[in-house]
Amino acid sequence: MDRHPLIVTRIGLTGGIGSGKSTVAQLLASLGAHVVDTDALAHALTAAGGAALPAIVAAFGPEALAANGAMDRAWMRERAFSSPSERQRLEAILHPLIGLHTEAAAARATAGQPVVFDVPLLAESAHWRRRVERVLVIDCSAETQADRVRARSDWTDEAITRVLAQQASRARRRAIADAVIHNDGLSRAALADEVRQLWRGWGGTAG
Repeated sequence: MDRHPLIVTRIGLTGGIGSGKSTVAQLLASLGAHVVDTDALAHALTAAGGAALPAIVAAFGPEALAANGAMDRAWMRERAFSSPSERQRLEAILHPLIGLHTEAAAARATAGQPVVFDVPLLAESAHWRRRVERVLVIDCSAETQADRVRARSDWTDEAITRVLAQQASRARRRAIADAVIHNDGLSRAALADEVRQLWRGWGGTAG
């Protein structure tokens, strides 16, 4: 962990599915960070009436929409994680839009407020490392990831295994990290303490 206090204004936060990254984002927000959740932006873009839907329907057909008018996430997940080319088609639509909305959301931070970019696929996107000053990786075992996803969703074990295989490896994420929090077996209080120590080390003030 970084032991030299400094003022960090742009932090990239990442971790695999089920790592506890969203919990860490909440903790950082409670300490005063302005958190930009890129996954939430992607959801908004693909919700009913979302800006990405016309291009998604043009690329994948009307069957890409659920009955409520939003993108059918289960249908798309099955296609995207079964075929790299289909996943690339979806990313080519979403990533530019997410980028625009991400910077717009970051601009809403108050003067001097550190911005935390919560980016699930940060390690997979080369440009992100250049856009932030520090990268924080939340790491845990694949077994812990699978257990957490299984407990909070109706995903099958096959679907969980497929998603884990598609994401960057733990080693790849750690290789780009300036700090790593190992979130295996940590209580929320212990995790919060680690986040607080890191926040102070990077120049933040405890909230």
